[in-house]
Amino acid sequence: MAQFLLGPRKPFAAAAAHREGEQLRKTLSWPHLIALGVGAIVGTGIYTLTGVGADRAGPAVILAFVIAGAVCACAALAYAELATLIPTAGSAYTYSYSVMGETVAWIVGWSLILEYSLACSTVAVGWSGYLVGWIESAGIHLPPIILGGPHAGGLINLPAALVALAVAGLLMAGTRESATLNIVLVVIKLSALAAFVLLALPAFNAGNMEPFMPYGFASGVDAAGKTRGVMAAAAIVFFAFYGFDAVATSAEEAKNPSRDLKIGIIGSMGVCTLIYILVAVAAVGAVNHAAVGASSEPLAFVLRTLHHPFAAWAIALAALVALPSVILVMMYGQSRIFFVMARDGLLPRKLSLVSARTGSPMLITGLTGLFVAGVAGFFKLDEIAELANAGTLLAFISVAACMMILRKRAPELPRVFACPQPYVVGTLAILGCAYLITSLPTHTITRFIGWNVIGILIYFVYGRQRSTAGQATRASS
Repeated sequence: MAQFLLGPRKPFAAAAAHREGEQLRKTLSWPHLIALGVGAIVGTGIYTLTGVGADRAGPAVILAFVIAGAVCACAALAYAELATLIPTAGSAYTYSYSVMGETVAWIVGWSLILEYSLACSTVAVGWSGYLVGWIESAGIHLPPIILGGPHAGGLINLPAALVALAVAGLLMAGTRESATLNIVLVVIKLSALAAFVLLALPAFNAGNMEPFMPYGFASGVDAAGKTRGVMAAAAIVFFAFYGFDAVATSAEEAKNPSRDLKIGIIGSMGVCTLIYILVAVAAVGAVNHAAVGASSEPLAFVLRTLHHPFAAWAIALAALVALPSVILVMMYGQSRIFFVMARDGLLPRKLSLVSARTGSPMLITGLTGLFVAGVAGFFKLDEIAELANAGTLLAFISVAACMMILRKRAPELPRVFACPQPYVVGTLAILGCAYLITSLPTHTITRFIGWNVIGILIYFVYGRQRSTAGQATRASS
């Protein structure tokens, strides 16, 4: 019964062996991978969640970033061990397939599709807002019918749809070309944040840090009905960290996966955690946390308060230029998950064909772009975007569990990168992510369960009978 429910496991050798025309080209080195990680992690979160976190925790938002970073660091260590042990595309989906079975792998892969697609669409809509504000500041007013979907009284959010299609086109042109452009965008983004820290940190006032923890440590609801506390802030700012898992999806395209993957995953997490803490210290140290928390654009607000209007303008421009890097990495991750699931037979095999010219999966990347553009162009995302976070947390839990199971089941496997204290790190990752899942709104959890019920039906009706691993198991029995 357990075997039927969990499905067949994919042998490690099979995870790395693929048919002609279904192999991704090795074009990425560790600088590309660090840039992919930073490109995904440092996005809309750092520009907006600093204020949200300050509203929930006061100056202790700094501690919230540390806690969220620690949970993600545990998950990142587990990812690094498994990515170098099973250096093929698919990240959490592939690891779950080889360790826990096909059914769990499908649920994880289906959840990752939700994560990446909604994250892409949300950032595309956010980018559209920046663009429209930028254009209107120059006195140019676009017709509302092309600036919002039916929910906003328009026809389509055309800028959001177009940026999604443009990023998909870039990915179809080739992985290396996309990754190289991403490095440029990441440099712009990091330069803007460095400028913010350099301008805001000299205005640091110790008085703004008192009281350091005005709403306490644990989550609680205040008289106004707002959820406050350090852990409440950590549950929000955590979502500014995820994205490093997209690095693991590139394992098959890494030139030297045993070296490059661990540098890319751990390096991107380390860089981003340091950046977030510095930005949080500079923001709440320079301006009272209540004012920072009340702003929808906290970094630009801080710079304007400190009488740096040009720098505030430049920060907004940098966000406009660099946010497509988040769409690029998330869409890259989603297309690779789709690609591997198709290559395994769980989705139509035609989707796994790789272009002989570019070495990238053209068809699935194009379909991913159309799907993301459709969601961004026509749907309201302020509620359903939280679903992306649920998918991420489930994937992190799965990876930590896979690492610990393999340590027991196959301790003899050569581990290029061995996670230190694997059972402690894995347990902390699972407990931390489980806590954050329970912190999500009830309606979000309900929708996430509904999404996976649909996915499981598709799996048992279509994928279970056509999967390569399942057919091999039935043939050998």
